Amino acid sequence: MSKYEQKKYLAPGQLVDVDNKKMHVYTKGEGEHTIVLLPGLGTAAPVLDFEPLMNEMAKNNKVIVVEPFGYGWSDLTDKERTVENIVEEIRTVLKKSNIEGPYILMPHSVSGIYSMYYANKYPNEIEAIIGNDLTLPQAVEYFNESTPTLPKYMSMLAPTGMARLVSYINPSDVLPIADKGTYSDENIKMTKRISAWKGLNKNVVNEAIEMEKNIMKTKDMSFSPDLPVMIFARERKDKVSEEGKTNITFNQSQLSNVTTNKLVPLEGHHYLHWTQYKEMSNYVNEFIETFEKD
Repeated sequence: MSKYEQKKYLAPGQLVDVDNKKMHVYTKGEGEHTIVLLPGLGTAAPVLDFEPLMNEMAKNNKVIVVEPFGYGWSDLTDKERTVENIVEEIRTVLKKSNIEGPYILMPHSVSGIYSMYYANKYPNEIEAIIGNDLTLPQAVEYFNESTPTLPKYMSMLAPTGMARLVSYINPSDVLPIADKGTYSDENIKMTKRISAWKGLNKNVVNEAIEMEKNIMKTKDMSFSPDLPVMIFARERKDKVSEEGKTNITFNQSQLSNVTTNKLVPLEGHHYLHWTQYKEMSNYVNEFIETFEKD
């Protein structure tokens, strides 16, 4: 069924050769600034998931969605899911797509780790970072937590069709939690299909397993004082340490040395863009104006 669907429902964007595999990049809008949306761990169809946010931001900016290997319409890869490999793949696909920088990286969740590495390794290529309830490498130590991961056997479920079964039995597990009309019926149908194709595939599982090493490689990195950084942070009343540490205080600590910064607490799901896309887009446009003036 997956092979049949993949031939029928072709990628809406550009498929680019990266390491002899195809990586999917979708572009929308025009503008002086290029915002690159990067997905959270296990987001089966990033182009579809980001669609409402992308549509809003594309009214004033050029917006790119990169689907890493193992996501959306991109191929699977045999390369390890190290922070080095993932960042080089993102850089390669942008350059091969003739998408010129510097870029405003807008990472969701675990992509915050990759964006931190990218901004430190290639500072001239990054104009700003806008975090979407992003994960940063220092959080594990800050909250004295262990790194989340997935058992390796989970990658064996995708080829069995279990992911497709889940999309049929519990579609809410793979669909955005948003007001009716936020996502089109066609978007929802396609999200179910791609969740069946790619759910918990080997690249996603390996990325989760590699997370602890990727955090160790980046935990001593920080945002440059000269790099504009804005963070959308979910207000979490369920996560308050005995010392009073919260998601908000953590992000404040990450921005303390950044000259041009903004922290925007928002209510909602970890996927804030499911419900807060219009508000987020407005904040993005306002934030861009602040560092354009500098």
